[in-house]
Amino acid sequence: MKHGRRRFGLILALCAALLALYLAFWPVPIRPVAWQAPLPPPTEQYPQNGRLRDLERLADGVGVGPEGLAIDTQGRLYAGYEDGRVMRFDLNGEHGEVLADTGGRPLGISVGAKGVFVADAMRGLLQIEDGGAVKVLSTGADGVPFRFVDDVDQSAADPYVYFSDASARFGYRQAMADVLEHGDSGRLLRYDLQTGETRTLLRGLHFANGVAVGPRGEYVLVSEMAAYRVLRYWIKGERAGQHEVFVDNLPGFPDNLSIDHDHGCVWLALYAPRLPQLDAMAAHPGLRTLLYRVPTFLWPKLRPRSWALSFDFNGRLLQNLQYEAPPEQIHVHPAYGPVTSVVHYGGTLYFGSVADTAIGRLAMPTAAPHAP
Repeated sequence: MKHGRRRFGLILALCAALLALYLAFWPVPIRPVAWQAPLPPPTEQYPQNGRLRDLERLADGVGVGPEGLAIDTQGRLYAGYEDGRVMRFDLNGEHGEVLADTGGRPLGISVGAKGVFVADAMRGLLQIEDGGAVKVLSTGADGVPFRFVDDVDQSAADPYVYFSDASARFGYRQAMADVLEHGDSGRLLRYDLQTGETRTLLRGLHFANGVAVGPRGEYVLVSEMAAYRVLRYWIKGERAGQHEVFVDNLPGFPDNLSIDHDHGCVWLALYAPRLPQLDAMAAHPGLRTLLYRVPTFLWPKLRPRSWALSFDFNGRLLQNLQYEAPPEQIHVHPAYGPVTSVVHYGGTLYFGSVADTAIGRLAMPTAAPHAP
């Protein structure tokens, strides 16, 4: 009996030693960078509310993950799905038709006078031509191939197409690896339709996400998801070629952007609230390396919350729309999302999600930004 207990104890000790060695030394693909996460904004700046509770679900079940949305001048709604399809609907989410299958993962979509463009996380910057043919426009810049093309936008006031590559190190299925590393391989890029040239406008971004060309094509906005902020890069005027922070220290992970010309504002989707555990590890790369080695079910969990913000063109908060289901209703009335895009059209807001099975719709709210 004693020998059996001793043997069992030795086995436990050996397992513990092997586990310790694994956690301390097992190679991982990330190279975490120490940084100082800003203190989260006070709760009264973005008070929680239920203004997105009754969001209507359109085209539910057509596909998974209508992440990026676009609406053309005829009032037709465009969305790309996880299985590669890019679809077009009427504004009720009905009469869906498949425009094309990209063979990758279409994320951001831009529809305008120049055509239909898709930011495909796996295949690069694409254009959908008449008849559904998919044309690959760009797969890299400056000798560095794209790993995670995320969003795209165009403007009638500008001859180019603007898009983002979230990470030059990690692909679509590895977004959390890039966030944990907090590297700076994200880029804001410009594509010239006449010459086929791709130019890097901004590099060194921490997960470059949503892109939106401002009014009159004066600037382009880009979400820096892992830094909780949105940057503005000036295209025209005295500040052309310069950039600045448009809005800083957001309460969540910023995703896609859109310009609302009717209300003179910018809509921003927030993927989820910030993770206090992740912020606490910002200055400790070793802890993030350790976290990457443990099973993902032990990682800090994002709270499911529908969340969208709007700002005026000076970066001042206008609207704060949220809904997070109380614990007792989380299975009865769950939050839509995570919200990854918000687009306004005709007095209505349309919402996209990278994981949900529907497109969201809500009449344009008029209440003050801090209304409960």
